[in-house]
Amino acid sequence: MHAVSDVWVYLSASPLLWLTLTLAAYVAAHSLYVRLRASPLANPVAIAVAILVALLMATHTSYQTFFDGAQFVHFLLGPAVVALAIPLRENIAAVRRALLPMAAALFAGALTAIVSAVAVAWALGADPVTIKSLIPKSVTAPIAMGIAQEIGGVPSLTAALVILTGIIGAMIGSPLLDLMGIKQAAARGFALGTAAHGMGTARSFQESQIAGTFAGIAMGFNGFLTAILVPLLLSVT
Repeated sequence: MHAVSDVWVYLSASPLLWLTLTLAAYVAAHSLYVRLRASPLANPVAIAVAILVALLMATHTSYQTFFDGAQFVHFLLGPAVVALAIPLRENIAAVRRALLPMAAALFAGALTAIVSAVAVAWALGADPVTIKSLIPKSVTAPIAMGIAQEIGGVPSLTAALVILTGIIGAMIGSPLLDLMGIKQAAARGFALGTAAHGMGTARSFQESQIAGTFAGIAMGFNGFLTAILVPLLLSVT
């Protein structure tokens, strides 16, 4: 037992440990996802997060220690977002044809995400700080945390809610759209990108490039619009 403990102490001192474990958890989760025939309910991100949380709790490792080791994955988020310009350029004609419907859907989606978050939290008796932390839940994490900080929420709580929203959206979004009979790739992608930001976009790319393209557009513009709408709505309430 002491030998195992000594090995763990040695390994935990390496910044590569949690990066390696993060990648290993995702590989294992993706393997399960493939075995289950790409079921959205077996979302590899959700499974990988569950594995890593269990490891952190079992080893009594702080989040800061984990992040110090796995921050390279966080760094890659920037290039990944920029890379969304490639499918956008390839499908620019389809995007131009849908500008007006996208604008209407974006406004409706952003407003619904804000109002529904406030209404549900208020009905459940949440305090004002929690409600403000919940408002930008459907926006990608960096923008959501900035919005929360500006309006008096807790950025760290917002980050957790954003991740939870993305995971739930990626898991149930496609089955829900199927149930509603929505088959058009552009509409499906735009809905997932608006409601579930980056994770919804990743799920959309698994369906088709068109769906992923429209999801990426929705993710970006929803962040921009929400950053404008939230202060305006709070100023009149």
